[in-house]
This record gives sequence, structure tokens and C-alpha cells, in this order.
Amino acid sequence: MAGFNYTPFSLPMSVAVYFTAWWVCLFAVLPFGVRNHGEEAESLPEGADPGAPVSPMLARKAIATSLLAAAVYALTVVLANFLG
Repeated sequence: MAGFNYTPFSLPMSVAVYFTAWWVCLFAVLPFGVRNHGEEAESLPEGADPGAPVSPMLARKAIATSLLAAAVYALTVVLANFLG
């Protein structure tokens, strides 16, 4: 493509855009697959909140968040090239 700039942002701006996209995507991904003790029919440990997740799967969600944020960042780069 003629005139396509692969880095329309400076490095600090690129990091800031990706970081912001990562946090927004994290809050979108966190609720997926969460099951509490009541839904799993497991006994609740003493002192635990009944709404606390049984297995939050944070590593899997961090990976999914990173991939989703990369896609959002790529879309931002494309839009910055064509609209900016």
C-alpha cells in the first residue's frame, strides 16, 4: 500500500494506546467463565464471600486480554492511517 505508515504514533504514544486498550479489554474479558461457589455446588470455605469465583482463570484471561488489545491497537493504527 502506498503511503501506509506502520507506526503512526511515537513509541510512548503507542505504549499508552496499547496500555489503555489492554485495561479496557481486561474489564471486558474478566466476567467470562466466572462461576461462584453456589453455581458450582461446592462447599464454601469459612469466611469466604459466596460470590467469589471458584476458579478465576486469570492467566487465561490475561492472554485473551493481550490478544484482544493487540487487535484493538492494530485497528487503531489502521484507522489512524486512513482517517488521520
